[in-house]
Amino acid sequence: MDQVQAYQLVYNFMSLAIAAMGSSFFFFVSARGALKPENRMAVTLSAAVVLIALYHYVRIFDSWVSTAGGSLAPFNEAYRYVDWILTVPLLVAELVLVLRLDKKIESALLKRNVVYAFLMIATGYLGEMDNQTTIVLDSARTIWGAVSSIFFVLILRDLFGGIDLSIKKQSKEIQGIFKVLRVVLVATWGVYPIAYLLPTLGLSPGDGMVLKQVGYTIADILAKPGYGLLIWRIATLKDKGNSR
Repeated sequence: MDQVQAYQLVYNFMSLAIAAMGSSFFFFVSARGALKPENRMAVTLSAAVVLIALYHYVRIFDSWVSTAGGSLAPFNEAYRYVDWILTVPLLVAELVLVLRLDKKIESALLKRNVVYAFLMIATGYLGEMDNQTTIVLDSARTIWGAVSSIFFVLILRDLFGGIDLSIKKQSKEIQGIFKVLRVVLVATWGVYPIAYLLPTLGLSPGDGMVLKQVGYTIADILAKPGYGLLIWRIATLKDKGNSR
């Protein structure tokens, strides 16, 4: 694709992300008021996640437009990582809190996985700063990407294995939604490492950048507003006493 098409493609996806984050923020704020106090926290975190993402997408969008317009400042990828380092731990916390697990299990899962999430994003950013355009096993991009993936696997281990017994105590409907939520989590979070690797797959720098930005943006829309809607649905079922 030519430069104009590439610019417009990323522009349109970023515009969609801004609209999705903004509208879902108002939805979550409105919806939490209809829930019982004990079921509100997870939805409150959903609202916080999309609000943080909304702010950063406005900054990302502005940086993209400014760079394409001939600004001397390069496109600022750091905005994404600042967003993720704040929101990914909150996404993990949403899932743990909405299930209202045993307090000891809940506390252990929160502490452990919030740290894993923070380290996953921080190490990923260290790799992102390396502009390697081919896969080199001893490059900073590959090494830090591998380290980041370890923390991703540790999170999945907890979310797939660590709370299975607690999930089985939930209602059949909540169990069904939780299965969908797990798929959404793996599918969307799985996009990030793929997009991360795109610049190393022999693509031109321009094509690599465009596909990476589109991939990151699609994943963010699904992993924040989309994921938040599933969290809200579980909270509404809990609110109706449909938890076992």
